[in-house]
Amino acid sequence: MKSRKSGGILDAEFLNRPTLIVAEALLGNHLCRKIQGKVERHVITEVEAYDGFEDKASHAHKGKTPRNNVMFGPAGHWYVYLCYGMHWLLNIVTGAENYPAAILFRGLDKVSGPGRITKALQIDGSLNQKACQEKTGLWMESSGERVSPVNIERMPRVGIDYAGPDWSQKPYRFVIRGR
Repeated sequence: MKSRKSGGILDAEFLNRPTLIVAEALLGNHLCRKIQGKVERHVITEVEAYDGFEDKASHAHKGKTPRNNVMFGPAGHWYVYLCYGMHWLLNIVTGAENYPAAILFRGLDKVSGPGRITKALQIDGSLNQKACQEKTGLWMESSGERVSPVNIERMPRVGIDYAGPDWSQKPYRFVIRGR
């Protein structure tokens, strides 16, 4: 995919690709949030991919439910859900329609941890299923630069031992080295 202009919106075309490719490509770009008329831009430093029906760590592993329905929709929509009844978690839907895949935001330049991200950016279930567009108040923009693959570390995902060793140890977590 060609490089994107700095500040350009990362749209459905960018997100409608294989999840692992999108996960790596998101690093170094900006997660943007408009709060009370002011726009905040944060560099994306860590994400975690959940990819398809076979992925036993994915909410979609056992099929479509009211909770995960958005994962089966078109790329470029937010999947925001409540974890442990107390933390909202932010994901972006990727890939082809009817193929459930999403990417969890785990780290930004100033905030580490998926629950801390949503708290800091005032993200809750009201954004679930909304489009990743400026008009919704939550979107992503290109930084204009791609993070070199040598500066990206791939690791196992966090907190998914229930998925078994085959899935809990897959290197589906992407982190900018030194961040």
